[in-house]
Amino acid sequence: MPQHAEAHHTGRASWLRAAVLGANDGIISTGSLIVGVAAAQTSASSVLLAGAAGLTAGAMSMAAGEYVSVRSQADSEDAEVRLERREQVADYDGELAELAQIYVERGVDALLARQVAEQLMASDALGSHTRDELGLFETRKAHPVQAAASSAASFTAGGAVPMLAAAMAPSTQVPVAVVATSLGCLAFLGAASAVAGGAPIPRAVLRVTFLGALAMAATAAIGNLFSGGG
Repeated sequence: MPQHAEAHHTGRASWLRAAVLGANDGIISTGSLIVGVAAAQTSASSVLLAGAAGLTAGAMSMAAGEYVSVRSQADSEDAEVRLERREQVADYDGELAELAQIYVERGVDALLARQVAEQLMASDALGSHTRDELGLFETRKAHPVQAAASSAASFTAGGAVPMLAAAMAPSTQVPVAVVATSLGCLAFLGAASAVAGGAPIPRAVLRVTFLGALAMAATAAIGNLFSGGG
């Protein structure tokens, strides 16, 4: 019997979004902070201290924000499932008719839709409605702690790139080294995420590098402004 071998990308959506967002944010925010502080002509130790503080604060912020967001989503999903469970207890026949109607609206013959609904509800009534009525799938279920940890880890990994560039470059070349390294890594990340998500690579690379360059240019301008004022 032939195997179903189509490769779809929808199952990667949740973790890919969190990982890409975290890494992008880590590179751009930490790199921009370092460039801005370095442009103000502060000492090398101050630049690294600012970068480390920004990296730590950013990772914690990403984790907290992702946890709250995904926890809210999970609470909403749980509430919908509880409501569905109560409705099935109160009106099983009505829920059976509702499930059959869902299949009819998808193009299934009314008699066959009724038979399918009866068999599915006999084996897993709640699961059938959770999937086909509410659109909730186990593979897409919200996991707050996992999302928070993933965001913090990816932010830290991304932020480590400009930090290493700043630590290894001569003090006079820190801004150039950080910008070049950060933009190179952003381009790679954009290409990798495009491949994983099945999106056009050039557009993804251009988008992420342009936004990263814009952010670093803005912080460099602010650093130069304060340097000139001092």
